[in-house]
Amino acid sequence: MKQKTWLITGATRGIGAAIAKAALDGGDKVVVTGRDISKLQSQFASYGDKVLALTLDVNDEAQAQAAVKAACAQFGSLDVLVNNAGYGQLGLFEEISTAEIRQQFETNVYGSMNMARAALPVMREQRRGHIFNLSSIGGVAGFESASVYCASKFAIEGFSESLALEVARFGIHVTIVEPGFFRTDFLDQTSVRYGDKTIADYARSGINSRETFASYNHQQAGDPVKLGAAVLAISNMAEPPLRYAAGSDAIEVVAASLEKHQQELQQWRVLSVSTDGDFA
Repeated sequence: MKQKTWLITGATRGIGAAIAKAALDGGDKVVVTGRDISKLQSQFASYGDKVLALTLDVNDEAQAQAAVKAACAQFGSLDVLVNNAGYGQLGLFEEISTAEIRQQFETNVYGSMNMARAALPVMREQRRGHIFNLSSIGGVAGFESASVYCASKFAIEGFSESLALEVARFGIHVTIVEPGFFRTDFLDQTSVRYGDKTIADYARSGINSRETFASYNHQQAGDPVKLGAAVLAISNMAEPPLRYAAGSDAIEVVAASLEKHQQELQQWRVLSVSTDGDFA
């Protein structure tokens, strides 16, 4: 099996680090990126010249382009891009400012687009490549107190599905990874963010976003190491899936969402088809 070159964003910790280590342990070469170069270098020091650590802010399109060029200069190609960098803007929609919403989309959506735009010319020229875009079960179904985060992940879903159709002719695959709850520091205060104000009406109704999400922190069922192994396995498939739901909880959420959609489709079918014009 041909050795691949990976570029992984948000590889300092969590799922990004787990995917990077799975690829490295599998014999591939990896460009690991993040905002803290010292943490990256420490995390991957044992892998020697199989790994290249780069400082990267995915919000900066010039840095995205530079990272892809560095990967090709160091390892000669770019076969797999993993768009993992992102964070959770949680809390109630009315309690989140416009600036915070824009920042969520800048990182979770435009950051992934910046990286794809940088990588695709290389992959097209090679006539091969694989882009993994990290979505979430929050990209399949909405969750209370996660409207902004879910909106960003729904955007990733639509972007990825459409992009897959555009680039398949060049031998490039796109896979949307939809993790459930994984035991990472996603819900730590160093990662997750909440709105900058409180609306009493919601508080009186019993909604407490911070307490609800804090109760899940480091209690999640998902194992990042096993997810890393799964992503590596998908990267080696001749016909990889467009969507990969990771975790038993992800399977349940996706199945429930599809069932609800089907029920509503049938319930309102008569009203839906009533809008067709009569052109006979």
